[in-house]
Amino acid sequence: MNETGRSGRDLRVSFCGIELKNPVIAASGTFGYGVEFEDVVHLAKLGAFVVKGLSKEPMIGNPPPRLWETAAGMLNAIGLQNIGAAAFLEEKLPSLRQIKDAVILANIFGYTREDYEATIQILNEGAGIAAYELNVSCPNTEHGGLQFGTDPRSLDELVTTAKRVAQRPLIVKLSPNVTSIAQMAYVAQEAGADALSLVNTFVAMAIDPETRKPRIANVTAGLSGPAIKPIAVRMVYDVAHAVKIPVIGMGGISTAADVIEFLLAGATAVQIGTASYWDPCATEKIVDELQTWCADHHVARIAELTGGLMLE
Repeated sequence: MNETGRSGRDLRVSFCGIELKNPVIAASGTFGYGVEFEDVVHLAKLGAFVVKGLSKEPMIGNPPPRLWETAAGMLNAIGLQNIGAAAFLEEKLPSLRQIKDAVILANIFGYTREDYEATIQILNEGAGIAAYELNVSCPNTEHGGLQFGTDPRSLDELVTTAKRVAQRPLIVKLSPNVTSIAQMAYVAQEAGADALSLVNTFVAMAIDPETRKPRIANVTAGLSGPAIKPIAVRMVYDVAHAVKIPVIGMGGISTAADVIEFLLAGATAVQIGTASYWDPCATEKIVDELQTWCADHHVARIAELTGGLMLE
């Protein structure tokens, strides 16, 4: 795959044996199953996209209201609503496979280790999925998710179980709601993770002063968007120095300069989420902006920026 773009700049990056035409990945939960964006985004132009979190059985998610816009971001408590892994293979994946050069990553969620294992086994039967992203960091469900991502022993056991059955590379999506994300990253690496993605949302809440009630029916929700970017950059930096496996950064990215910031901190690629809510074309626009940024800054290969922070 050769993707040097109109400016002649090489935007290709690779991790876990997967080559992406550029480092821009549409994040899970913000891009549907991919097919919903076909009419507004050239999906094959993106480095990759992560489909909505999939579970063993369909999930209806949390009751509304589930979204609230904040001063510099967004609260969400969707609760991982999805059609289930089997339905995804039957109803969504065939259409996704028709998109030439599209790289499809499947996000996976469960309440128990057995749930994760069963979901992976279902998805193993589907052709065209490049890798699995193990969601151990969703703060918006009563069980599972965050409980795995905040306890080292639980994380170790879950990643070990998932790695045993996964027939594709395993990316572990880490929670920022921990004392030491570097420690959790190291645990995931030692348990067999092929790559890490971070950060997921921060546990937060908002209250309506007029009604004195929570803005979100779930009471707490996950905070994303520009407000969390400086913390996310720091966490990516910490993790990149704690592990030897690739890191995928995310958290408040909305411009090409934001992408470069994460790469310099140590990320190999990035995921873009909340920006797609206010501009459905944000991911594709940022790919174009990256070509211009690299040309303006005389960067021939964007992969060379990973870990390039200058401290002196």
